Amino acid sequence: MIISLLVWTVVAIIATAILWKGSDWLEHASEGLSTYYELPDIVQGALVVAIGSSFPEFSTVVLSTLLHGEFDLGLAAIVGSAIFNILIIPAAAGIVTKNPLESNRDLVYKEAQFYIISVAVLIITFSFAAIFNPVADGGERIILGEMNRTLALLPLLLYGFYIFIQYQDTMDYESDMDPTEINPLKQWGMLAASLVIIVIGVELLVRAAINFGNILGTPSFLWGISVVAAGTSIPDAFVSVRKARKRDAVTALANVLGSNIFDLLVCIPMGVLIAGATVINFSIAAPLMGALTLATLLLFSFMRTDMLLNRKESVTLIIAYVLFLLWMALENFAIIDSIPSLPA
Repeated sequence: MIISLLVWTVVAIIATAILWKGSDWLEHASEGLSTYYELPDIVQGALVVAIGSSFPEFSTVVLSTLLHGEFDLGLAAIVGSAIFNILIIPAAAGIVTKNPLESNRDLVYKEAQFYIISVAVLIITFSFAAIFNPVADGGERIILGEMNRTLALLPLLLYGFYIFIQYQDTMDYESDMDPTEINPLKQWGMLAASLVIIVIGVELLVRAAINFGNILGTPSFLWGISVVAAGTSIPDAFVSVRKARKRDAVTALANVLGSNIFDLLVCIPMGVLIAGATVINFSIAAPLMGALTLATLLLFSFMRTDMLLNRKESVTLIIAYVLFLLWMALENFAIIDSIPSLPA
């Protein structure tokens, strides 16, 4: 068992390194394309960079559903990644820079609030699944509902509206960068290559998570919400940290929010569209989405205070994430029972 654990630990490390390399190429390609198409910083971070850096999460849902029949692992990875993005990435970006991260009103009142709406819409979608397509399992405290392709369209439609809003921001924008030196074909090629590399890294990470669960006799849910979630957030983390070091705090923070919006409104519904239908355990989904909401409100309040994110606030975010992981570990090993339907 120890040898198997070591082998899959090495695989997880290699997968993380592959994701790091893919994220490096992804960042350069996204920057080049954003400059070429003269996109504002906030649109670059919230849309172009965010979608690209969210590709690991998207791949996790697709691969875990299609190849491994583990939609729950993909769902856990998405929620875990969203919480990691909200708490750890801004904290890391805030710690590595000498000065506090500066936000602005567009970031706080448009991106952050739209993200909170995204969380609410996903909870409503899960609620509809439990209300209109209930699934009986015999448990008194377990609420299950089938999420079908029709319900999956609700968050996807909201993301379409989000793209429309971002498009409006590009209408009157005038870039001071010279796009003539950018070769768009080269940038698109680099972007495609980075996505292929990321898919390889994600598949290795998913396999490692499944094997960790099998070897230790723990649910894949635990590894999805911790190891896979952190691993697939590597591109987001590196992109935001690099942007912060370049004193581009708006893009760094917009990437986090835009990435989470894509994760919740696109990645999870796409898994349902691929599977045709899947059973949502609302007894698990509701508390986790509640934790995500609290994490979002914590970051939102820090960003709004003087429009800055300082080191003390960054440390507070890290502490909050450690407490979340501790909560999940205690639940999965049945030490506490605040979420009675969590996989055992």
